[in-house]
Amino acid sequence: MPMIDVYARTGTFADRHRLAIDLATALMTIEGVPDIPMFRQNTAAFIHELDAEGFGNVEGDSGYVRVQLLTNAGALDRDKQLSVVQQFTDLIAKAAGNDELAKRTWVLLTEATEGGWGLWGHAHTNAELVEAARAQIAASPAP
Repeated sequence: MPMIDVYARTGTFADRHRLAIDLATALMTIEGVPDIPMFRQNTAAFIHELDAEGFGNVEGDSGYVRVQLLTNAGALDRDKQLSVVQQFTDLIAKAAGNDELAKRTWVLLTEATEGGWGLWGHAHTNAELVEAARAQIAASPAP
């Protein structure tokens, strides 16, 4: 149940809600997690708008986008890391209507420590998350 945070200058994206949905959907697809409520309802993106004075590089440019993805420990192998960075960068540029923004999009991949994924009022280990997913799959009606 990763959390995606996107930080960009105000007005970068015409439809922030669509971008949030697209990022969350892409991540679930890349991770290959089951399509169950536990993952659909807890994989989310947050689009944060900052005024141009809120950030900048050494030259004073604020035409950047920073994406920070937080996953549970070990969720992304190397191939998935590469896929996330490429697909997120493409989605950001498309949502902004600016292909050049792909050159100025930073995607940071971070992991919660084992036992550091809080959900439903409990700090879950990876094994507990897997157990919860399996329980939800077992309780689902057969197709």
